[in-house]
Amino acid sequence: MSTITVYTTIPCGYCTRVKALLDARGLEYQEINLARDADGRMQLLERTGMMTFPQVFVGDELVGGFTETLLAEQTGRLQELLAA
Repeated sequence: MSTITVYTTIPCGYCTRVKALLDARGLEYQEINLARDADGRMQLLERTGMMTFPQVFVGDELVGGFTETLLAEQTGRLQELLAA
């Protein structure tokens, strides 16, 4: 099963929502809070081209933010990524 990584910052309502979604589904994830990590933010920007939070990865694949993660969960895509 692939690992879920959630990049977050503070304050971030969508970060809270995506973690609640994953918690409600019983999915384990690693949270990386970049609130005080300017270098980490720059590395994430270089990796994804996005400065928004949260950013959710399954393995090395970017799922997106809260809305994209919710859609992936509703369509079964999240489970497919986790099973890969």
